[in-house]
Amino acid sequence: MTGVLRVGNASGFYGDRFGAWREMLDGGELDVLTGDYLAELTMLILGRDRLRDPDLGYAKTFLRQLEGCLGTALDRGVRIVTNAGGLNPAGLAAAIGALADRLGLTVRVGYVEGDAIQRPDALTANAYLGAFGIAACLDGGADVVVTGRVTDASLVVGPAIARFGWGRDDLDALAGATVAGHLIECGAQVTGGNFSFFTELPDGGHRPGFPIAELHPDGSAVLTKHPGTGGAVTVETVTAQLLYEVGGPAYLGPDVVTRLDTVTLAADGPDRVRVCGVRGTPPPDTLKLGVNNLGGFRNSMTFVLCGLDIPAKAALIRGQIEEAVGKEGLEFTLARTDHPDATDTEAASALLHVHLRDRDKARAGRAFSAAAVELALASYPGCTLTTLPGDATPYGVFTADAVPQDAVAHVAVLPDGTRTPIPPPLRTTAASAVGGDPEPAALTGRSRDTGPTRRGPLGELVGARSGDKGGDANLGVWARTDATWRWLRDWLTVDRLVELLPETAPLTVQRYELPNLRAVNFVIRGLLGQGVAASTRFDPQAKALGELLRSRVVDLPEEE
Repeated sequence: MTGVLRVGNASGFYGDRFGAWREMLDGGELDVLTGDYLAELTMLILGRDRLRDPDLGYAKTFLRQLEGCLGTALDRGVRIVTNAGGLNPAGLAAAIGALADRLGLTVRVGYVEGDAIQRPDALTANAYLGAFGIAACLDGGADVVVTGRVTDASLVVGPAIARFGWGRDDLDALAGATVAGHLIECGAQVTGGNFSFFTELPDGGHRPGFPIAELHPDGSAVLTKHPGTGGAVTVETVTAQLLYEVGGPAYLGPDVVTRLDTVTLAADGPDRVRVCGVRGTPPPDTLKLGVNNLGGFRNSMTFVLCGLDIPAKAALIRGQIEEAVGKEGLEFTLARTDHPDATDTEAASALLHVHLRDRDKARAGRAFSAAAVELALASYPGCTLTTLPGDATPYGVFTADAVPQDAVAHVAVLPDGTRTPIPPPLRTTAASAVGGDPEPAALTGRSRDTGPTRRGPLGELVGARSGDKGGDANLGVWARTDATWRWLRDWLTVDRLVELLPETAPLTVQRYELPNLRAVNFVIRGLLGQGVAASTRFDPQAKALGELLRSRVVDLPEEE
């Protein structure tokens, strides 16, 4: 089929802007409206919900959003595709049917299942399915398609398959749609949200609109947004999102391996960026499997250390807490936020964060927090805390595994109840042969004389975007000009990154170059420990890691 498929996004995570569904439906023409609700942490939350009530396990907020929008979507012929089904897509599909009955509407709902993998030792275990089940539901006449754990990009790739009739061998088209899906999956993050140069946006980043991908039959796309909405769609905002939560140039997916080093971005008018040239290769023979387990219980208390002798004060607290509850599972982090000769208490204070993780809820609970509070009159001078005593809360541990593509029963349940099995791809590549290690040259970088330099924050010349993938973090850095790229490519090596971000020194850091984007991407293995839910870092999802890097003062080339 020919023509353009306009796919919008109204949710980038569970908790995103509640009114975005209405904004997108009322803002202009759309064919499909998607909503992404799932993340590794979300699956843990839904798993705990389902422990309390087996009928739950889906994103309840979506139902409340749909209540005010379903009639409009049906009237305008906008089809809805969402992964809000979480751990219970059938349950959400049934709830949507009940909602439609209550509203006096007729709606055809399809859903995709088969991602859940039985692991007796896991709270949740879900394979990341592809897009062909979504396409089958749409081909079966669904107005609304609900999925469980599919790849985020599949919410866009599925409608494109249904519209354009792509098959498994249309790898370049599938790869192009995968890039478009990756770009809009995080909602306003591609239209200026969380953008390094937010002060340059027309509205100063006040309220960015949600994105639209105009997909073409060859898999190319134009990224845009509804007229009159905030933020901006520029080559740089698109670059920033393209670097988010990716690894090497080979971007693995269940339907295609997308070569990020083939992506070409070009301005196509105001708030329009063309995405083309994307190439794809056969997918891996395995699917990613996300596994969540309950790891135990955790608690935290924060002491304020003001004025002189900060290290000695921190050492005193450490010894007192360890004596009170034992050393096992304790973690102490001293944040030197204090300034010398400050004129107010806050500016003169450092923060000592004390964390405890334990399988024993009682030890991690009141036994720990009460021990901290009991030191208020028996420790360092000026002792005070920012936290009240409280009970421990459970935390989860995320691990990534893999399962063979043909071991997963991917099924599309059509609106009429027909169950349509989705066969795995016939052509695959051994997972071990996909992606590969960073190039040796990329690990070492190159050195050259850059001429005169000046001192300044790195962020004067480059943008950055960082995020989490399980226990790992990614940090993408892009140059704003060709001249800056030539400098950045040679200068920002692994060794340099470790120098600027010392916490990465004991970890494995991989570096990849993406010349088409004037960017380098670092994958920092193990920075987040056992995953977001278990991490005690001040920035547990590594969202601010890029901005930390940009704030470091370095020798910048004067001619850039």
